[in-house]
Amino acid sequence: MSAAPQVETGRIIGAPVGRKEDLPLVQGQAQWVDNMHVPGTVYLGVVRSPYAHARLAKVDVGPALAHAGVVAAWSGDDLAGDWNGGLPCAWLPTEDTNAPTHLPLATGKARHAGDGVAVVAATSRAAAEDAVELVEVEYEPLPAVVDPEAALAEDAPLVHDELGTNRCYTWTLESADGVDALFADADVVVKERYYQNRLIPNAVEPRAVFVQPLPAAGEYTMWSTTQVPHIARVLLSGLCGISEAKLRVIAPDVGGGFGSKLNVYAEEALALVVARRLGRPVKWTETRSEGYTSTIHGRDVWQEIELAATADGKITAVRVRLTAAMGAYLQLVTPGIPLLGAWLYAGAYDIPGYSFECTGVFTHTTPTDAYRGAGRPEATYAIERAVDALARRLGKDPAELRRLNFIREFPATLASGLTIDSGDYDASLDAALAQAGYEELRAEQASRRAAGDARRLGVGLCTYVEMCGLAPSRVLGAIRYGAGGWDTATVRCLPTGTAQALTGTSPHGQGHETTWAQIVADRLGYDVDEVEVLHGDTSVVPLGMDTYGSRSLAVGGVALYHACERIVAKAQAIAAYRLGVDESRVEYDRGTFTGPEGSVTLKEIALSAWTAHDLPDGMEPGLEASYVYDPPNFSWPGGAHVAVVEVDTETGAVDLLRYVAVDDVGTVINPLIVEGQVHGGLAQGVAQALYEEAVYDEDGNLMTSTMTTYLVPSAAELPDWEVGRTETPSPTNPLGVKGVGETGAIASPAAVMNAVVDALAADGVADVPMPATPERVWRALEEVRT
Repeated sequence: MSAAPQVETGRIIGAPVGRKEDLPLVQGQAQWVDNMHVPGTVYLGVVRSPYAHARLAKVDVGPALAHAGVVAAWSGDDLAGDWNGGLPCAWLPTEDTNAPTHLPLATGKARHAGDGVAVVAATSRAAAEDAVELVEVEYEPLPAVVDPEAALAEDAPLVHDELGTNRCYTWTLESADGVDALFADADVVVKERYYQNRLIPNAVEPRAVFVQPLPAAGEYTMWSTTQVPHIARVLLSGLCGISEAKLRVIAPDVGGGFGSKLNVYAEEALALVVARRLGRPVKWTETRSEGYTSTIHGRDVWQEIELAATADGKITAVRVRLTAAMGAYLQLVTPGIPLLGAWLYAGAYDIPGYSFECTGVFTHTTPTDAYRGAGRPEATYAIERAVDALARRLGKDPAELRRLNFIREFPATLASGLTIDSGDYDASLDAALAQAGYEELRAEQASRRAAGDARRLGVGLCTYVEMCGLAPSRVLGAIRYGAGGWDTATVRCLPTGTAQALTGTSPHGQGHETTWAQIVADRLGYDVDEVEVLHGDTSVVPLGMDTYGSRSLAVGGVALYHACERIVAKAQAIAAYRLGVDESRVEYDRGTFTGPEGSVTLKEIALSAWTAHDLPDGMEPGLEASYVYDPPNFSWPGGAHVAVVEVDTETGAVDLLRYVAVDDVGTVINPLIVEGQVHGGLAQGVAQALYEEAVYDEDGNLMTSTMTTYLVPSAAELPDWEVGRTETPSPTNPLGVKGVGETGAIASPAAVMNAVVDALAADGVADVPMPATPERVWRALEEVRT
């Protein structure tokens, strides 16, 4: 893997340019799907099962058809012939992965609370909501199972009878070193068990879809609140039997996703087939309570992790076993989500022995899928919590134990098989500890304990490395992922002195319009405001792999840079022709070509390329270039985070006093956007540690089905984030970028929970489950007191 030549930064790349996207958003000029309406639109309402597991004895839509404003209504059986199969799953990790058919509307059985069983179409949203209540469904309730470990028991109710088991798959990964022998020879073995609490995404904009058909031509335009318009186009075309050439998918302004909109959902397919049946525009917008049961959930994984170590703390092996809930069905990448962390359970540490096993399990719950970090927060949590447990066992400072085990030689091939291209974990830890005032915090912690203060101080660390970028395509193919890791870009230099950048990525809050404009402006010598970024429309940008997994900059942004290089190469040939010299005698610097006796700007060349009055022989008119980039490696951000908490031992309340995050995301294109991404990720990670949890009762009822019971923190519950950066540019791409979208959510749960346990370790508390609610903290203290 050869190093890519690095780009000089410091002009527009690296500058804190204000976000170009924000003005329309704050002025109410954004294009949201729910705002769209054309005459003749019908609105969909979905009838959803109140039971987690029930036989559908009868689904009668007749009473709904009699309601004023209702145009049509169908049960799952009525629409069964409209599908060419089930909703797609793009990642079946093993050859024997159990993949049950998942129809957009259930037939025969409902398998989780919120499972759609019928759909109505009406002339207003209110009429559709009323008509949903009129559909008569006879349910025969059946036993349910919601815990993935319990679902593996022989007598557990089956989610899919035809499979004869609730096991979806078992996937293993092991280093060549004899892991069992390393454990047998270890001086110390630490075995920990953690639960990754189930999470509910809460994007500011609920999901919505709007389909406008052109019946005479058999064409359909679908606007959707999706992260993946290109992927949705391919998969919905196959599912609904619509020619891909006749289906246009547009992701307009999308108000957040965090993985929840990285899916092809039942409602998108329903909107398409209803539009085809009726020949009318169709619209569906979820309610927030609908979203809590019909949009995917995240996490829900039981983790067992063991560390083998020498007496002085050198870790020699790690062994991991996961039991991961799939939910009732497989959504787009459900089975692969736990495996996105499969290579990372050794963290940023040089550990020679590695063993990983994951069993995916069906349960009568909402399907799980990608949620910010997707597999990487889980891996980081397990190894970082276990490292702290080892430090306590050995009586060592957790910072020093980390230093003892860091990877320091790069590129570094992990025992799990992948190669980290660059990093400096000591630098990140040094910076984080200095910024937090680590020694002073430890001194204050000791003095509080000595004084018998009921409010304990805790300091938690997390030193992490993240695998993101979801590439290269050959590696994705080797692990049975159904798509590639490439992405596309096109750059057009228009004759009027402006430029367009067309990208296959599809932002939903990340600031691509600003960052991408900076890359183009920096390389081609334009002002940022002279570059228009186009995205999210499969007719404008036909090829793309969209946005998820912190891949946009490391793949799509680098594709854009390469397209700019092709622009420069063509323009240099034209410049040399105009200046009457050989190309080798022309120098280029951000928009200007200079020869021995004159110069010409790239903008001037764009005009002359458009007129084509005087071009080199054989030169095509116009100044436009495209590039499809397939990275040679994943990207590897890393860093060190420090959380400082105060725990009230009388009430169990946890107060997050400070949070320091020092991240290495390679070259920074725009520090404002990087900090915003870190802030958002931290908020979500801290929420997992202290507040958020989706809870089912034993019958499969979601007990946290509204924002009054599912606790989403506000700014009032969170501290002012203290962020810093170290920088080791990636040598595998010319921009040196790595990725930043998930770093905060990956590191913060472990840092916060390590801080909570650190505060209570002297009291005998070794673990508190997430989220660390006052009740759970109080109970943990009561257990050791009694």
